[in-house]
Amino acid sequence: MPRVDMPLAELLRYMGTNPKPDDFDAYWDKGLAEMKAVVPDIKLKPADFTCSYADCYEMTFTGVRKARIFAKLLTPKGLGMTINGVGMGASAKTNGLADKVANAGCPALLMFHGYSMSSGDWINMLPYAAEGFVVAALDCRGQGGYSQDTGGVVGNTLEGQIVRGLDGNPDDMLMRHIMLDTAQLAKIVFDMDGVDTTRVMASGGSQGGGLTLACAALEPRVARLAPCFPFLCDYQRVWDMDLAKTAYDELVFYFRRFDPRHLREREVFTQLGYVDVQHLAPRIQGETLMACGLMDEVCPPSTQFAAYNKITSKKDLAIYPDFGHEGLAGWNDLAFTYLTSK
Repeated sequence: MPRVDMPLAELLRYMGTNPKPDDFDAYWDKGLAEMKAVVPDIKLKPADFTCSYADCYEMTFTGVRKARIFAKLLTPKGLGMTINGVGMGASAKTNGLADKVANAGCPALLMFHGYSMSSGDWINMLPYAAEGFVVAALDCRGQGGYSQDTGGVVGNTLEGQIVRGLDGNPDDMLMRHIMLDTAQLAKIVFDMDGVDTTRVMASGGSQGGGLTLACAALEPRVARLAPCFPFLCDYQRVWDMDLAKTAYDELVFYFRRFDPRHLREREVFTQLGYVDVQHLAPRIQGETLMACGLMDEVCPPSTQFAAYNKITSKKDLAIYPDFGHEGLAGWNDLAFTYLTSK
C-alpha cells in the first residue's frame, strides 16, 4: 500500500532521532518545582452556557511566569464539590448523577486542543459530563483561547510557539510553560474534593495529543490517556523527512532567519529536545490508547511512534492505514468507550 513513512514493522521498533539533552530529567524536575511553588489563585465564574445535567464554569488560575490560564470546567449537577475551599455545584441534583458518583467520587477528564486553537465549544465536553465526569478543557497560553502569554523571551516571537524562546535560556521556552500548564490543571483537578483520583484521564488530538502525553508524564497519576496523532514529537525526524511544512513550518522560518547556514543545527535540535514529548514518554504510568494515521504528513507516523515506543506502561494502538492528519473514522467513539469503561 502507499505510505509516507516507514513500514509498520519498522515504526514499531523506531526509537527517535532528535537528541535528548543531558540534563533533561533535571530540567523537568526543576520545572515541576517551579510550577508547584506557584499559588494558583483559582477563580470560578458560572458560564453563560447551561446544561440540565452539569454545572459549567469558566475557570482561571495562575501558571508559571505569572500567566493567567483559562479552562472550561464541568462538574456533575449539584454535587457540591469544592476546590481549594471554593464551592461548586450549588444547583439542585438532577438525573441521579450526583447520587451516582457521590460515594465513589467522580472520574475526571482533562482535554487538550490542537495547535493555535482553543478549548472549543462546551457541547464537545457534554458526552463525558453526561457520564458523571468532571471535565476540564485547557486554553493553551497565547493561542486561540483566553489564556495569557506573558512573553519575556529573547529573540523571535513572530513565528510559532515551538521556537519561542529558542535563542535564550531553555527554562524560558514557551512550550515548556504550556506543558507545565497541563500538569498544573491536572493537579487542580486531582485536588478537587469529590474527584476519584484513581480515574483521572486525559485526551486530545495533534497538539492536544502531544500535550496529553506530556501531561501524563509530568503528572504520572493520570490513569488513562487517549492521544490522537500527537504533535511535538521528534522534531529532527520531521526535518529529515522534509515535512516541516505545515504544523512544523516554523522550523524552516527559524533556520532561514536565524541560522541560514545551519551552523547551530545540532544545538537547535538539542534545545528543542527539552520539549520533545518522546523524551517525556518514559515517565508515563497510565494506560494508553493512541490513534495514528499511517498517511499523516503533518505529524509523520515515525515521530508519533518515537513517543509511543518509549511508553513502558500498558498501551495499545488504533491504526488507520489510509488516513492522514484528519478526522479518524470511529476514533471518537473508540476513545469514549476506552475512557469511560472501568
